[in-house]
Amino acid sequence: MIEPTAGAFEGREHQLAVRIYYEDTDFSGIVYHANYLRYLERGRSDFFRLAGISHTELAQQDTAFAIIRMELDFKRSARIDDALLVRTTYDRVEGARLFVTQRITRGEDVVLEAKGVAVCISLSGRPRRPTPEMLAKLSPWLTPIQS
Repeated sequence: MIEPTAGAFEGREHQLAVRIYYEDTDFSGIVYHANYLRYLERGRSDFFRLAGISHTELAQQDTAFAIIRMELDFKRSARIDDALLVRTTYDRVEGARLFVTQRITRGEDVVLEAKGVAVCISLSGRPRRPTPEMLAKLSPWLTPIQS
């Protein structure tokens, strides 16, 4: 069986290629704005996957994530057949919160810039700190603390 790609790391940045299909577009042929959130979610999820963090295993440990803030800055439109690159960096962890920066590019052009905050929660929805194992797997990808 051919496995779907989970992207690759380039330094601290995770990169995930996304192709735009007809189903992604609105009546004008431009990507429907809400679909960008799907691409960003795929980037965050595949970042974790490649870093060795499994959402399935986290759920077995009563742990999940919820996005509590997402700031989007649309720069250019994407259209059918475009090849985009979702670029994700996790910047830091503060308590239960994970701060993430994302960009979607088409070649050299920036299509979208995003800043988000995810919170680590129990499956009942209560905030909780990330597991020590998750922090250990995530720490090599976080922004080094400046002294």
